[in-house]
Amino acid sequence: MKWKLIGDVMILKKDVPQPEELLSVQGVKTVVKLGSINGLKREPQIEVLAGQGTETIHKENKCFFKLDVAKVMWSKGNSTERMRIAKLVEDEEVVVDMFAGIGYFSVPIARHSKPSKIYSIEINPVSYEYLCENIKLNKVDGIIEPILGNCRDVHPPKSADRVLMGYIGDTHQYLDIALETLNEGGIIHYHESAPEKIKFKRPIKRIKEAARDFDVQILNERVIKKYSPGVCHVVIDAKIN
Repeated sequence: MKWKLIGDVMILKKDVPQPEELLSVQGVKTVVKLGSINGLKREPQIEVLAGQGTETIHKENKCFFKLDVAKVMWSKGNSTERMRIAKLVEDEEVVVDMFAGIGYFSVPIARHSKPSKIYSIEINPVSYEYLCENIKLNKVDGIIEPILGNCRDVHPPKSADRVLMGYIGDTHQYLDIALETLNEGGIIHYHESAPEKIKFKRPIKRIKEAARDFDVQILNERVIKKYSPGVCHVVIDAKIN
């Protein structure tokens, strides 16, 4: 049986015969089954199998994240990527997190680097409320400015040294917004779920097509995790001149 622990909530992908027995595992107060995660708002489908209460506080890389696993998503498989980005951010950079969620990338950057400002944009009102709570919980309210809305409508133009596109779905449809947000010589971290055979070729092609009027330098290409059979979650780091 595979499971993962988010705060004190055990997440399963399948039903088990006697889920209440899992409450005896140290640190577990609730057992849930996770279904699909849907749409731009990244809303999980959750069934509570045992225990009660799906709100928790999860600790990762010396950061604290308050969330309700029945309302917002959490991917433990992205932990390494969250810290990789935090370590790349240089002193006094301005960062725009286009799909901020509850602060998955924004909070570690604010805690482990020294940016001058992070604009964290989130479309889901529930995730946005947790984003605001996590900013206070981690004492980074002087660094992160949360913004509620669709990044297409509320992005700060020509403001960013670094743009994070940490969402997989129709992310390529927002590349024009990332380019509008970026300063000359800035960097985009572009995420995509792509078939294994073209896992880097397709996202790089999409970046270059969107930035056809610019000079694009691919700095890094990386598989974050297997997303589904034959499909990878990848990230491309691209410098735009």
